Amino acid sequence: MTDVLVRTLRHLGGYKFYVEFSDGMAGEWDYSRVLQRPGPMAAPLHDATYLARAFLVNGAPTWPNGWDVSPDALYKDLSLAGALKATHVAAE
Repeated sequence: MTDVLVRTLRHLGGYKFYVEFSDGMAGEWDYSRVLQRPGPMAAPLHDATYLARAFLVNGAPTWPNGWDVSPDALYKDLSLAGALKATHVAAE
């Protein structure tokens, strides 16, 4: 899958988010792996309160310090984990 964008990003608490993509697929994203990332850019995201401040920039989850996540990589990760489901049924 390429050129997919996140169109809905909702913090669910802790390190979890609900994400909905531009192709109508959606799932729950656990971003606790950010805790394993070292460095000054990742450090603020270790705080779940700061992590909750995520917003979308051009379809990518982004934080006030400029940290972002590729929507394509996020889609691939959720797809491989079997975490994506269609948000609607196509009309027949």
